[in-house]
Amino acid sequence: MQKLPSVKDLPLENKTVLLRVDYDVPLKEEGQEWIVADDSRITESLPTINYLLEQKAKVILLSHLGRPEGKTDPKLSLKPVAKCLGQFLKREVLLITDLTKIEGQDLVMLENLRFWPEEENNNLAFAKKLASLGDFYINDAFACMHRAHTSIVGLPHFLTSAFGFDSLEEIEVLSGLKNNPSRLVTLILGGAKVDKLEVIEELLNWADNILIGGKLPQLIKQSYPDKVTIADLNAEGKDITLETINKFKEIIAKSGTIIWAGPMGVFEEEAFQKGTEEIARALSQSQAYKVIGGGDTEAALTKFNLIEKIDFVSSGGGAMFEFLAQGTLPGIEAIINNEKFQTNL
Repeated sequence: MQKLPSVKDLPLENKTVLLRVDYDVPLKEEGQEWIVADDSRITESLPTINYLLEQKAKVILLSHLGRPEGKTDPKLSLKPVAKCLGQFLKREVLLITDLTKIEGQDLVMLENLRFWPEEENNNLAFAKKLASLGDFYINDAFACMHRAHTSIVGLPHFLTSAFGFDSLEEIEVLSGLKNNPSRLVTLILGGAKVDKLEVIEELLNWADNILIGGKLPQLIKQSYPDKVTIADLNAEGKDITLETINKFKEIIAKSGTIIWAGPMGVFEEEAFQKGTEEIARALSQSQAYKVIGGGDTEAALTKFNLIEKIDFVSSGGGAMFEFLAQGTLPGIEAIINNEKFQTNL
């Protein structure tokens, strides 16, 4: 891939930057309030935030959380995320709900973008309104770059744009992996998000084995070649069977590159964690180059104390597989091509 524009390429002093981050983090209830249950996505954004502040830029953080479907949902407010980020930065992070009230602050966070129905519709009028708040746009949310949403593909139409440090690392590592993998390449697809299935046809030309578990076997509506192995699920449909575990482990043992996104079952419940744990342990014992992607997969490996055995952790599961299938993503193309866009708005 060509050299991508970096946050370091921009003249930032006294400029306002719209920084798209991925703070779609799990929350848990503690006492009377909600707190962040896993702060890894927040810590991944810190190098870019700190760099912007060091360069004397003003920063407006943009993120979504969950699926509020264009409506305000107090349970999906970014308030606990702003508090968590503030603890890392040792300062208050002001949460803004009104697009007109951002003056006088060098760091604020806009409330959940998906509270606005225009976000998921890639509404260019909404993009223009957001863009009017800043001078530059930075995308440091790799896990969201496969979404054709306003804050991913709309904003680059109106602002000079570049990538943050975490996004650049993701793209560099996955580009190297796509172009020069150690064979055999085994992909493990799990979880419940059907978008992983949508890129299988394109991945078939690159991967040697594709293993499908989690809820996905229940969602498959077509047949695949022999290199695709579809798990059998237990009676409850909440985990893969022992026979499938052994079959997957045999393939993993022969692999030179293993890429995994999505757990094999409802690993949060002890009764249904065996499939995910066994596959995680098989990965940890493999000499292959190992990559995992997505928050649930990272949470599982962390739970089993095996995250240190992984060579690279990608923030995105669906985005990772789509990038490996196509070599790019809508959010990448939007920034690369932003100077070519003409609008009548």
